Amino acid sequence: MGFLKKLFSNESSKPEKHYYTFNVKCNRCGEIIEGRIDLDNDLSLDDEGEGYQVRKGLIGSGDNRCFQQIKVELTFDSNRQVLERQITGGTFVE
Repeated sequence: MGFLKKLFSNESSKPEKHYYTFNVKCNRCGEIIEGRIDLDNDLSLDDEGEGYQVRKGLIGSGDNRCFQQIKVELTFDSNRQVLERQITGGTFVE
């Protein structure tokens, strides 16, 4: 009976997603771009196997005819908390 109740209930059985979001400003045109890291799927183990790292390339909407790629590298600890941030082609916006 519990199976049928679970099957026809409106409750979602999907786990809640966890994201790390950040904003960057393009050095060329000044556009603010939002970046998002899926903490469950986007992270890779670092070389020591004690933390995680991710590289992300961001490009703005193109409204300004600027297609500058902004490269972001983030390092996370084993609890998926940010340890270090590096950026090329832009600056982080707090």
